[in-house]
Amino acid sequence: MKLIVGLGNPGKKYEHTRHNAGFLALDYIFNDNDGFMTAKPSHEFKSEMFTWTDGNNKVIFLKPQTFMNDSGQALKVLCNFYKLDLAKDLLVIHDDVDLPFGSLRLSVDASAGGHKGVQSIIENLGTQNFFRLRIGVETRASRDQLPTDAFVLQDFTDEELKKLEADVFPRIKTEAEKFIASR
Repeated sequence: MKLIVGLGNPGKKYEHTRHNAGFLALDYIFNDNDGFMTAKPSHEFKSEMFTWTDGNNKVIFLKPQTFMNDSGQALKVLCNFYKLDLAKDLLVIHDDVDLPFGSLRLSVDASAGGHKGVQSIIENLGTQNFFRLRIGVETRASRDQLPTDAFVLQDFTDEELKKLEADVFPRIKTEAEKFIASR
């Protein structure tokens, strides 16, 4: 079984913010799935969950409904319930202000790098040894322009959302499919 987690904050207020890049990526996968995703959502484990099964392969797509900084609480319960091998079965998709807008970086066994949602996951799971797909959201010329905590809670511009839909999210979907296919 594989678990793919998109990080974000619940609620309409945060729907299109930079911090919700992980939620938006999963929404793209759900809506552009070519039959890939046919399950209905459930709301277990303090999360919105979609489960996809193909023969012996089961994949859970998860959007924690705790706030970003408490994301690890939802994952801990679910990972313990399913007894996942985190080093090969967990992929967390999230925003990263240290990467230029539109870039992606896959990492494994990496520190939180200042991301409080990822830090919550590391603390609750007791390990940083899992896959992360980081979505670059940085567009500021200088971080002095706006503090990071305020910047990540700003909505993407219409132009940025179009680029995410046309270019970034299709690449994330491809990476998710590769992750699912890996054993």
